[in-house]
Amino acid sequence: MVGFKNRYMTLEVILDPNIELAKKDHVIITTYNVTKAIKDSILVNFGECGLASSLGSFQVKYVNWITRLCIIRASREDHQKVWSAITMVRSIAGCPVIFNLLDLTGSIRACKIAAFKCDELKFEQYKLVVRSNLSAQDTQKMQFYLHKIKCLEH
Repeated sequence: MVGFKNRYMTLEVILDPNIELAKKDHVIITTYNVTKAIKDSILVNFGECGLASSLGSFQVKYVNWITRLCIIRASREDHQKVWSAITMVRSIAGCPVIFNLLDLTGSIRACKIAAFKCDELKFEQYKLVVRSNLSAQDTQKMQFYLHKIKCLEH
């Protein structure tokens, strides 16, 4: 029995620094909003046939609104199409964004390792920026997200 060949993309979502969000950014970066923005981009740039062919394996596996990191799965045949569509996404829920590809892997195990390292480093940066305003709730949520990465499966 042959398994599906997938590619896993670890992406950073960069929000426009000129937009004042005032604690609303966690509403923007959700699994639903990221999925919708990418699917809309595939539809606009590759048409209905391109969208249908890429939906077989496409899935947003993980989204962390604190560090703005996400993991996306796509089939090996369509990962370049999905990647191209991701680079053409200009906004999520009306907020200007840019996606930065941090890592592209062929296994979930390698993706988990890369995402865990990136998440830890980005949370350290987040703590430096927020300083004394870091709540225990944010730390607890970050621990939940790190645990969620460890539990990722196909």
